[in-house]
Amino acid sequence: MDLEHARRIAVEAALAAGSTLRESVPGAAAARPKGTSGDVVTDLDLAAEKLIVERLRAEFPAHRIVAEESGVHAGSAAESPDGPRGDGAAGGEWTWLVDPLDGTNNVAIGLPAYVVGLALCAGSRPVVGVVHEPVSGHTWSAVRDAGALGPAGPLTGPPRRDLPHGPVLGWTQGHGVSRRDPAARSLRMTMEVRARRVLQLWAPLLCWAMLARGDIDGMIGYHAEGLDLPAGALLAREAGVEIRGFDGVPFEASAEGPAEDRSFVAAPPTLVGDLLDLVAEARRLAPALPPM
Repeated sequence: MDLEHARRIAVEAALAAGSTLRESVPGAAAARPKGTSGDVVTDLDLAAEKLIVERLRAEFPAHRIVAEESGVHAGSAAESPDGPRGDGAAGGEWTWLVDPLDGTNNVAIGLPAYVVGLALCAGSRPVVGVVHEPVSGHTWSAVRDAGALGPAGPLTGPPRRDLPHGPVLGWTQGHGVSRRDPAARSLRMTMEVRARRVLQLWAPLLCWAMLARGDIDGMIGYHAEGLDLPAGALLAREAGVEIRGFDGVPFEASAEGPAEDRSFVAAPPTLVGDLLDLVAEARRLAPALPPM
C-alpha cells in the first residue's frame, strides 16, 4: 500500500468536500437532532460525506469505510495490511474513518469553526491523517513515521515558548459524557484554574490542527469520540506532539474499544508532565465535588 498516494487521495477528497461546505455555509444551517446526547446533523454533513465516500470507494474499492453519518461501507475484498502490499497490524484490514463536517454544532448556529477529517487505519492504527479547514482553505496531513505537512510545508514541531500565565489548552469530551460526571467536572475546573485559557471548540479535529501548528499549548481529552480521534492524533504526533493516557503510558489513538479508553493528554514533550499533574490533581478533587 502506497501511503503517500493514499494521503494525496485523502487530501483531494477533503478539498472537494470542503469546497462544497464553504459554498453552502454563508450562515446558520438547519440542523436535526442526532441521537440522544445533543449531537446534530445537517444536509451539509450528508452531502460532504457522500462525496468523500464515493471518491475513496472509486480509488480503494477493497477498503472498508466508516463514515460519521452513513456508518460502515464494506470493501469489495479483504485486503489485509499485513499482506504482501501492506505494512499494518497482523489480522487487520484497511479502514478509512470519515468525519465530513467536524463542528456541525458550530455550523448550526452560524459559527464558521469546522473542518473535514479523514484517517486511514491499518488494523486499528492510523497511518494517514488529513484535516482540512474550508474557511481558510488550509490543509494539514500526515503519514505515520514520515512527518506532517501544513500549508507552508513540513511541520517541524510546536514552538517552545514561555508560559508565565499558564498554557492555552483545548478540551474535548465524548457526546456520551454526562454534565454530572464528576471526573469531567473536576478536569474542567482544574484546567480553568491552571490554564490561561481553555478552548472547547466542539470540533476536536480543529483543536488537533491548532496543537500541531503551535497555536495552542496542549489538549486534554476525556472519553473522546472515536471517529475523529485517529486523524487528529496522528497529525499532532507526527508534528512532534507527545500523547499519553491519563496513566502516563504512551497513547495509541484508535476508534475501536470503549470510550473509557480514549482519555489522554497531548502537548509538546516539555509540557506533558504538567498536564499529567493537572489530571492527577483533578482525580484527587473529583470525589469531593458536590452532586449536581
